[in-house]
Amino acid sequence: MKQVMSRREAMAVMGAATAAACTSRIAEAKAKKSTKGIALQLYTMRDPAKKDLPGTLKKAREMGWEYVQWSGMPDLPAEEIRKALDDAGLKAIASHTSVESFEKDFDAAVKFWKTVGVDFVAPGGMMGDCKDSLEAWKRGAKRLDDLGAKLRGAGIRLSYHNHASEFEKFPEDPRCKLDILMDETKSENLFAELDLAWVLAGGADPAAYIRKYKTRCPEIHVKDLAAVKPVKFAPIGKGILDWKDIFAAGREAGIEWYIYEQDNCNGDIFGCAKTSFEFMAKHLL
Repeated sequence: MKQVMSRREAMAVMGAATAAACTSRIAEAKAKKSTKGIALQLYTMRDPAKKDLPGTLKKAREMGWEYVQWSGMPDLPAEEIRKALDDAGLKAIASHTSVESFEKDFDAAVKFWKTVGVDFVAPGGMMGDCKDSLEAWKRGAKRLDDLGAKLRGAGIRLSYHNHASEFEKFPEDPRCKLDILMDETKSENLFAELDLAWVLAGGADPAAYIRKYKTRCPEIHVKDLAAVKPVKFAPIGKGILDWKDIFAAGREAGIEWYIYEQDNCNGDIFGCAKTSFEFMAKHLL
């Protein structure tokens, strides 16, 4: 016997279907939510990438990362780097590279990184021949300022990545090395890619330094420290850095990119990266 659905029953079914469709659309929208603003420093993944670059990039994308900084990866032509990233569904927004490569052949270096698609390039520290004295440090600052001006004309921004040593001082100057560098360069020519764990390890306050250079840190390295010595790193949110104050300072400073980096991991580096992604997504997206 054929059963006829009442009007009330039909409306209930239609309502349930509409609600289910709405829930599905919300879930789909959340799944497609942009992660612009957070990125993975691929130096974190350097060891697995040596054995399997495509697989490493794929795993990074599967855990949620969309944007990366190219560093510590296999030495490849720019076209192959771009293809590897495209195949994995990743976009490079920054790179670590040497100052000397631009000084040797500026046009070739610019073409290389524009092919990869980055907006920022940064050395991983002061050039080797510019470290030993205040005079040499200032000479290095001049080289960075000149290069930054030239890169700005080519549509690329130059940043400087610190370690703990930049918070040391030369005997004849009361300022730490990082402050000297910032004072000796123009804000439009050199930005501060503050590595927050190394800021803290150097004896300074990461949030205070973000505020101090709030016009000069569009991209920073977010990195956590374990509560032990010597220095050991931890997934974001699992260490001793004050992320509430750091993220508040970041909002004040208008930081464009928070780039997660973990120099080493005692356990599973993919697990550390996933934990860090989830923490950053929760607090920054």
